[in-house]
Amino acid sequence: MAQVIGFIGLGIMGRPMARNLLKAGYPLVVHSRSRGPVDEIARAGAKVGTSPRDVAAQSDVLITMLPNSPDVEQVALGRDGIIEGARPGLIFVDMSTISPIVSQKVGAALAAKSVKMLDAPVSGGEKGATDGALSIMVGGDKAVFDAVLPIFQAMGKTITHLGPLGFGGFTKLANQIIVAVNLTALGEALTLAKKAGLDRELTLTALAGGLAGSRCLDQKKPNYVAETYNPGFKIDLHYKDLGLIMESARALGVPLPATAVVQELFNALRVKGRGGLDHSGVITLLEDLAGLSR
Repeated sequence: MAQVIGFIGLGIMGRPMARNLLKAGYPLVVHSRSRGPVDEIARAGAKVGTSPRDVAAQSDVLITMLPNSPDVEQVALGRDGIIEGARPGLIFVDMSTISPIVSQKVGAALAAKSVKMLDAPVSGGEKGATDGALSIMVGGDKAVFDAVLPIFQAMGKTITHLGPLGFGGFTKLANQIIVAVNLTALGEALTLAKKAGLDRELTLTALAGGLAGSRCLDQKKPNYVAETYNPGFKIDLHYKDLGLIMESARALGVPLPATAVVQELFNALRVKGRGGLDHSGVITLLEDLAGLSR
């Protein structure tokens, strides 16, 4: 009999991930702050949990996909939280991008209730979530990872066990440095090309064939060509990740000068009211600085 999976957090990423678990045949119990996505996934065959506590009581494996560290702490350890409904042996898999230190804190609290935890943040954006092609970076006990691997395989293609709890999070923060800096470099390059009078689509085709080619370029090309930046991953969320990165870097004594500049660019976008754009929308600020109209 398939394990019952609880899933809390049905946002841009969580909703398609939950759908892929249903497609793989797993019984699913869902909960989210917004009722619309819950009803949508319920129509696809999931049961509805009334609270994190209720979801935990019905689950063998419980996944969260939430915005930030305080959200995970509240859902896991707060009133009517997972810790209040968990049965001994429950596996808790947090797939959010949060502070690895918070992951370790939550894991220690849940271990006292005989709940095992993995941190398993993902990369690949909305498209990767929809296609079941996410990169999943996992920290925690290897035996627990092995038990959950078939569930991960319903949502992702590159699934890597990296070490103890928290190591998934540190790897995701490294990933987010590369993505943010890459998108900023793409924005600068395309702004230069636009001001020079180059055709954007042809420019992107040329760049993709050389050393400047990247997954970011390939996946965000439709945004750049259409010059519309509807969110696959919001600037607001990446700015949150940049804050986690700088916090961790300071704690570890790691200077990140390029990342610090990019963080301020993302901050400026939010000040301009553009935090809801896709993170490739950093180009809009660079175009403003270059005096280009959109």
